[in-house]
Amino acid sequence: MDQKILSLAAEKTADKLQEFLQTLREGDLTNLLQNQAVKGKVAGALLRAIFKGSPCSEEAGTLRRRKIYTCCIQLVESGDLQKEIASEIIGLLMLEAHHFPGPLLVELANEFISAVREGSLVNGKSLELLPIILTALATKKENLAYGKGVLSGEECKKQLINTLCSGRWDQQYVIQLTSMFKDVPLTAEEVEFVVEKALSMFSKMNLQEIPPLVYQLLVLSSKGSRKSVLEGIIAFFSALDKQHNEEQSGDELLDVVTVPSGELRHVEGTIILHIVFAIKLDYELGRELVKHLKVGQQGDSNNNLSPFSIALLLSVTRIQRFQDQVLDLLKTSVVKSFKDLQLLQGSKFLQNLVPHRSYVSTMILEVVKNSVHSWDHVTQGLVELGFILMDSYGPKKVHDGKTIETSPSLSRMPNQHACKLGANILLETFKIHEMIRQEILEQVLNRVVTRASSPISHFLDLLSNIVMYAPLVLQSCSSKVTEAFDYLSFLPLQTVQRLLKAVQPLLKVSMSMRDSLILVLRKAMFANQLDARKSAVAGFLLLLKNFKVLGSLSSSQCSQSLSVSQVHVDVHSHYNSVANETFCLEIMDSLRRCLSQQADVRLMLYEGFYDVLRRNSQLANSVMQTLLSQLKQFYEPKPDLLPPLKLEACILTQGDKISLQEPLDYLLCCIQHCLAWYKNTVIPLQQGEEEEEEEEAFYEDLDDILESITNRMIKSELEDFELDKSADFSQSTSTGIKNNICAFLVMGVCEVLIEYNFSISSFSKNRFEDILSLFMCYKKLSDILNEKAGKAKTKMANKTNDSLLSMKFVSSLLTALFRVLLWRYTSIPTSVEESGKKEKGKSISLLCLEGLQKIFSAVQQFYQPKIQQFLRALDVTDKEGEEREDADVSVTQRTAFQIRQFQRSLLNLLSSQEEDFNSKEALLLVTVLTSLSKLLEPSSPQFVQMLSWTSKICKENSREDALFCKSLMNLLFSLHVSYKSPVILLRDLSQDIHGHLGDIDQDVEVEKTNHFAIVNLRTAAPTVCLLVLSQAEKVLEEVDWLITKLKGQVSQETLSEEASSQATLPNQPVEKAIIMQLGTLLTFFHELVQTALPSGSCVDTLLKDLCKMYTTLTALVRYYLQVCQSSGGIPKNMEKLVKLSGSHLTPLCYSFISYVQNKSKSLNYTGEKKEKPAAVATAMARVLRETKPIPNLIFAIEQYEKFLIHLSKKSKVNLMQHMKLSTSRDFKIKGNILDMVLREDGEDENEEGTASEHGGQNKEPAKKKRKK
Repeated sequence: MDQKILSLAAEKTADKLQEFLQTLREGDLTNLLQNQAVKGKVAGALLRAIFKGSPCSEEAGTLRRRKIYTCCIQLVESGDLQKEIASEIIGLLMLEAHHFPGPLLVELANEFISAVREGSLVNGKSLELLPIILTALATKKENLAYGKGVLSGEECKKQLINTLCSGRWDQQYVIQLTSMFKDVPLTAEEVEFVVEKALSMFSKMNLQEIPPLVYQLLVLSSKGSRKSVLEGIIAFFSALDKQHNEEQSGDELLDVVTVPSGELRHVEGTIILHIVFAIKLDYELGRELVKHLKVGQQGDSNNNLSPFSIALLLSVTRIQRFQDQVLDLLKTSVVKSFKDLQLLQGSKFLQNLVPHRSYVSTMILEVVKNSVHSWDHVTQGLVELGFILMDSYGPKKVHDGKTIETSPSLSRMPNQHACKLGANILLETFKIHEMIRQEILEQVLNRVVTRASSPISHFLDLLSNIVMYAPLVLQSCSSKVTEAFDYLSFLPLQTVQRLLKAVQPLLKVSMSMRDSLILVLRKAMFANQLDARKSAVAGFLLLLKNFKVLGSLSSSQCSQSLSVSQVHVDVHSHYNSVANETFCLEIMDSLRRCLSQQADVRLMLYEGFYDVLRRNSQLANSVMQTLLSQLKQFYEPKPDLLPPLKLEACILTQGDKISLQEPLDYLLCCIQHCLAWYKNTVIPLQQGEEEEEEEEAFYEDLDDILESITNRMIKSELEDFELDKSADFSQSTSTGIKNNICAFLVMGVCEVLIEYNFSISSFSKNRFEDILSLFMCYKKLSDILNEKAGKAKTKMANKTNDSLLSMKFVSSLLTALFRVLLWRYTSIPTSVEESGKKEKGKSISLLCLEGLQKIFSAVQQFYQPKIQQFLRALDVTDKEGEEREDADVSVTQRTAFQIRQFQRSLLNLLSSQEEDFNSKEALLLVTVLTSLSKLLEPSSPQFVQMLSWTSKICKENSREDALFCKSLMNLLFSLHVSYKSPVILLRDLSQDIHGHLGDIDQDVEVEKTNHFAIVNLRTAAPTVCLLVLSQAEKVLEEVDWLITKLKGQVSQETLSEEASSQATLPNQPVEKAIIMQLGTLLTFFHELVQTALPSGSCVDTLLKDLCKMYTTLTALVRYYLQVCQSSGGIPKNMEKLVKLSGSHLTPLCYSFISYVQNKSKSLNYTGEKKEKPAAVATAMARVLRETKPIPNLIFAIEQYEKFLIHLSKKSKVNLMQHMKLSTSRDFKIKGNILDMVLREDGEDENEEGTASEHGGQNKEPAKKKRKK
């Protein structure tokens, strides 16, 4: 039969073939086709023949085709056919599909859809035919019966796609079904159906199946719905990441078998690559991605960003078109995240409203950690982002050339954190990715070398961390480091020191690097530039410290610098012990030559030798001999000659120029430290051994010399140095300059000798008397210098900063003094102290308190981790038996104990009479309390107690001291914001200010409230007024931040009505809190705008803050414009707020503006007859400054009213009924009226000048204006 069909098909006409096919029974043809196909015979030719004999023009032919199609689809699905035959059959069916009439195409499509929904597909091969059927259907123009109605081909296709997408899809055919749609012409709506269905299948699929599905979705997105595709993918993987992290951090054993971390990261990596590839082909997709993630910038960036989306963005930076905007987006997100964190940390009000979330910085570091799973496409972006953050937010140079390394001011904190994050990104990326290491190192070194003039400490810290992490690994990059060495002589000294310190572990493991450094340093030793020579000295000293000679003592400092596992393998062990000694002695020879150079170079040597000895004790002999021979040049050996030092030899005179040649004080300081170290460390170890006497000769010689200098310095008078009161100390004469240098040398020598005698004193009375004699010599000179040279005071200040007393000596004294200070201050009240003990206006108690205050702030600023130990040390009742219990006592409890002592002192002080009140002491006490209160836990009862105590002090004590008032109020506010919002406190204070200063309308008498006694006529303005305004500004900033956050959430919501109506519910507590805050602030401003504030900063700040108030109110109105459609109106409390603003604020603002303007007009009349032009100019400048914010305020009020009108229309609530529309203000200058007024002013000048002398006249115009 098959042969006959084929032979008939070979004829030119198909008539006989048609006749033959009609004679066959229904099942014959399908059985024949089935047998041929299964046997693997050529079914294609038979199928072509059947189609030729079954034209669609005849009904019988069409039906035959329909049956053949059904048969073939079942055959292909059965899985019994060979691959080639199945493909051939499907190919033929595709070619012939468009000949079908519309109704049969609908039937075929429905068959497919039913098979998909019922899950009856076996291998899904036949699905290749469905897009052809749908495409053919879309081309049919005639109306087709579909369901109960009649639809066009295009509409039928839409209905079929909708039915298919709303049904169940078997997991194994999801990819095929999604892929199928790329061959079907789809409308935007149809693409959305398909995309939504495919995205909903993500959660039901195996993780490994998701990348191919994502690929198909991205291909499909070229037809539309790019935003939905990207949002869906990002949302799914962000949620998966979050779930994965929670599972890993949770302790409980999970029943569900979770996805292994490695597998998840590999899948994410593949998907990111698919998306980046798709963006390269379709830039619109990239624009959609950036746009989608930028939306988060308006509200809360943490909502939109996740480790997955950040990794995706970083990969997109490889596409040049998007590189800049993506990096900029990430940079902005990082800083915004840190600013948000800072705002949250500073406000209990915000902490209660906003749940804690992970921050962008944590997410980025998570991306770095995840990138270990072959995410090479992310590394370049990470490196670029790291350097951008470090470059943009590193320490900045200030005007005097110094850098701001770590500023405690809050505004800099986000920038510092951003810079630190950049460094962490680079360091962690360096650790994980070998291929990028060279590039990171090269970029860091480039910045160190090329940015010598700007601060680079953050890059040097990063370099140090990189080197410490892997010195052996970095040997491969050693050429980059040796290149940097060539620039050493051109870099600033500080940079050289830190650079060499950073790369020092590398010098330990790379001989070639060490040799190239030595060559560079030797060359620099003889350079013309002083800085280059100093750099050489710094480099050589560093080498001496770190290349230990055999037999050197191990010291804690030594192990500190090399606590890296890789360096513990000492590559010098067999050869280097001897080589190091030769090498170090060579360096010592080079350094001895420096002793003939300028004072600065010598100074560096003296400052460095002590560290060298501590690290490399075998060099003691060489170093001490060098120092001894240097000292002998300036030492007077005869025991009865005074003074004992040749100061003249230390000074170099070249014509008129006089300069210091030998820093003798530093030389002696170095000797004293080295000698003390030698005695304490080396000699005890040598006692059991027989040593040659020559070895110890230098030690005894130096001891004798220092002893002799001490004795003779005590005997010497200032006249012996020619430095008595009659000497010339002016900076303009050569003698004066010389005497100044000598005086500083003598003072330095005194300091060194004080420390030397203290170290060998064993607390003997004679030694302490010597110390006091040396101190008196120091003090006499210091007093003469202060008295003689007014200009030298700045020098003196520098001198005290560069004290030669070591930290060890100072801390020994302070430890002894501190307990005395604390005991003495808390035990002996100042009032009891005898007046005879006062010195230059400062009592001993006050000095004790000042010392305490400095120590408390220093410990908090520099030794934060050791606060617990510090507070424990303060507890004098500490006994051995209580030590175990003691460990459980918290910082808050210990702090509270100390606070109570100072609270008692302040109460004693406040209970004294006004004339006995010591303002300085009160100020110091408040500063101490402020420092200590920062250590209290805000949730603790001790904190609440401190707050109520401070509040009580402010309420009950009235002092007219502005500084004391300011510090106390600052303490109150700082405590208050950590506990709750300060708005009610602000309202009460504003009523007090209004009561004390009076009303802008002089006829109105204001009732005095007296909530806080600290507010009085003297302190109300400007002190308290400016403080409350700055706090109000902070509250407005917080409210503004919350409104922006809400707006961002609204703009991210989907457009569906249910989603948006649900989304408004969680925001209700935030909205309510915003309205409450603004309502209370409104009453605060209501009081202040009626207050007769004095001209100046108060008026200026109030006008600016009012402007901010209206801007924030406008922002809230605009937020309700966004949400009122979905939520069906606006809340009642919002209506009340609008009503309050209309009745209690806007009209009073205009009155206040008139008051300010009239006040400035009356300035013309208040001047005296012979007023100087300069004073008039100053007054006018102040007027201009004060009136400048007025137009801004009026604009802000009018903007607020404009958006209220819009909201009234949208919400169908008449919000404007409470608003008295503002007066139209015309700012046009009318020339004729101006001339007339100026003429009148000229005529009446004398009259007005006299009138203005009477008090209160300057407020008169305001009163008249109000009465019109």
